[in-house]
Amino acid sequence: MRAAVLRAPGEPLAIEDVALDAPGPGEVLVRIEAAGVCHSDLHYMTGDLPAKLPIVVGHEGAGIVEALGPGAGERVAVGDRVALLWRPRCGECDACVRGNPVLCRYGRVFAQTNGLFDGTTRLSSSDGSERIHHLMGVSCFAERVVVSETSVALVPDGVPPEVAAIAACAVITGVGAVLNAVESPGGRPLGILGAGGVGLAAVMGAHLAGAEPIIAIDLDPAKLELARRFGATHAIDAGNEDVLARVQELTGEGVPWMIDAVGAPATMQQAVACLAPEGVLVAIGLSRADATFPVPINELVQRQKRIVGSLYGSSNPRIDLPRIFALYLAGRLPLDELIGTRRPLAEVNEAYAELRQGAAGRGILIP
Repeated sequence: MRAAVLRAPGEPLAIEDVALDAPGPGEVLVRIEAAGVCHSDLHYMTGDLPAKLPIVVGHEGAGIVEALGPGAGERVAVGDRVALLWRPRCGECDACVRGNPVLCRYGRVFAQTNGLFDGTTRLSSSDGSERIHHLMGVSCFAERVVVSETSVALVPDGVPPEVAAIAACAVITGVGAVLNAVESPGGRPLGILGAGGVGLAAVMGAHLAGAEPIIAIDLDPAKLELARRFGATHAIDAGNEDVLARVQELTGEGVPWMIDAVGAPATMQQAVACLAPEGVLVAIGLSRADATFPVPINELVQRQKRIVGSLYGSSNPRIDLPRIFALYLAGRLPLDELIGTRRPLAEVNEAYAELRQGAAGRGILIP
């Protein structure tokens, strides 16, 4: 099969013929119908985040189950349409039992081994001489994937594969951060830094939850226009306006909640500054593995500000993803409008060039 392989940080992805083993115990084979172009993959491609190489990238995808490994079949059957989940769920560790499966202990296994649950891979070079690794237990920039059965979620009829793909990453991260990490957003100001795919999903979540005003902040006027379409009541062009002054003008003392969907030290500092007393920054964007940012200690203490992280929208995907699909089908989440360009897998590098240049909307690859 064809797949996009990262062989060295900073180099273009190579479209190669690779071999894919049959699914092992508890695993399923999925034919990929659509995969989202996510900034998180770019962190691995540039070397900002480490991974074992060579590796097939891509973690935001959807497709059709084509085969079941031994013992699989409790959750899905051959022919089912599924979305891929990039966080595992063993169901037995403390995090899973507490209802916080995005912190499942096997997430560390995936990250340290770039394999599946047993730490090994199902990918190799076409001649079998070289093992190739998995990204986040998914690796969906490929025609097919083998994943754990716990890494798939059923997709209902009426949800297109492109929507299913982005729903399982960008959308659940952004919408989930508002619904799960923000307390009682209805009728209260909420700021969102960054209007990429995840930030725009957060705007949708804020609109759905009844936040008022919803303040979107970005450098790109086209992205800010999309944010307005998705429910932002105000848009701040950070390249031409004083963000802190505008936020205070709109809210008085600042926002009680700010979501940072960028993950840059500068935006995190800006987000903290924009908080009202007792305000909370919810960080959902990733950065370099060694990135940090300074926090004014006295401001943190005297104004009782807080900073919290939210991975995967602080969600329980098996509960929250069906809710997102239901809201989409009911017309409450206009996820079709979040999708930008569509390209074949062979144009993956062009898709990431568009992402680097600030393309609005979520790019989609069609293997």
